[in-house]
Order: sequence, then C-alpha cells, then structure tokens
Amino acid sequence: MSTAEETAGGEAQAWGEVTPDAARRLLIAAVEAFAERGYHATTTRDIAGRAGMSPAALYIHYKTKEELLHRISRIGHEKALEILRTASRREGSPTERLADAVSSFVRWHAGGRTTARVVQYELDSLGPDARAEILGLRRQVDAEVRGIIEEGVRSGEFEVIDVHGTTLAVLSLCIDVARWFSLDGPRTPEEVGALYADLVLRMVGAADAGAAASAATADRVPAAPAAPEDPQT
Repeated sequence: MSTAEETAGGEAQAWGEVTPDAARRLLIAAVEAFAERGYHATTTRDIAGRAGMSPAALYIHYKTKEELLHRISRIGHEKALEILRTASRREGSPTERLADAVSSFVRWHAGGRTTARVVQYELDSLGPDARAEILGLRRQVDAEVRGIIEEGVRSGEFEVIDVHGTTLAVLSLCIDVARWFSLDGPRTPEEVGALYADLVLRMVGAADAGAAASAATADRVPAAPAAPEDPQT
C-alpha cells in the first residue's frame, strides 16, 4: 500500500512542503526504513535504494541521516501541534474542544501510524540541538491540551486534581495509538478517535461525555488534518 493510501483520507498532498521531488522521495524512503529497521540500523544506502537513487544523490539534499530524521520529526510535530491548536482555539466549551482535540489527534496517529511512530519514538536518536528543538515543539503540544483542561477546571466542567499529570496521561493515550493501530483491525481511525474522546472526557469528569465525544466527530469528513504520507509496514 502506498504512503498516500495508508494515510487517513489518502491525502496525496502529504509531505507536499518537501521540495524538490527528489528530496521528498528520500524523506518518504527514510520514514519507511526507520519504521521498519529503526534509525540506528538504517544506512543512507538503504534510504537511497528505497528511493531508487544512488547514495551520492542523497547527500545533495541531506547532509546526514540525522538531518533526515530531524526534518521528519519537525514536520510531524508541527502538524500535530497544528491539529491541537486548531481544536483548542475553536469556538465551544472546554468539553467540546477537548473532545475535538483528542479525536483529531488520535485520528492523525492512527491514519499515519508508521510516520507517527518514527516522529514520536525516535526522539533520542537526534543530536542535542535537534532534540532540543523537537522538545520545544512537544512543550507547545502539551500546553495546548493543558490549557483546555485548565479552562475546564476553572469553569467547573472538569474535576481534575492534577492537571499536569492528566495532560501527560491524555497525550500518552493518544500517541500510543500509533503503536498498535492497524487498518485491518475492527475499528477505523474515526471510530478510535470517537472512543478515545469519550474515554478522556470521562477521565476529566465531564458531564455528558458520550454526547460531546460524538458531536466532536459528527460533522467532520473522515480524516483529521493530513498526517504525512505513511508507508505500509
């Protein structure tokens, strides 16, 4: 299955920000290789071969293997942040916005699960400077979810004793979907998103959790904002 087909909604324009075409092909090949073999076991020759290019051609676009991982990680985290920021800043109550944030974030991790695994689980393979940049993006991701929960506590919609701990639990729950989700499984990304939105709203003590979770997905097209194109593993 192609990367575009596996992505939720089959978004053919995913990774469209990567140009020229040769650089995009190399980046997609790197996602495939890192997901299949792990970052450290993957060589630049592996990546170039998957892209149908010579090893020398890779260095025209990326100086090192780490530069590829850094770019994959940065783009992935920026997309994840965009999803959560859109949900957190939309109109609606904290309950509605948290349900939207969780369902969208889960759909992104399910629909683009191979890319999401590389983005989320290869952080320690980055060098200090690149890792620091990605950690900064992660702090912004954390802040978007924490902000919704804090607002819900202030308004009386949520009953949460430890906001920071609950934020970590919510994000961990969503991210872990990339580890186990399969398109051959019994649920679609949309169904998993609705289920997790309901679970999270119950976690924070929201009233009418089920109704709010259903409303978060009722008027949406099948896909969340596009995950980067994702190869079959």
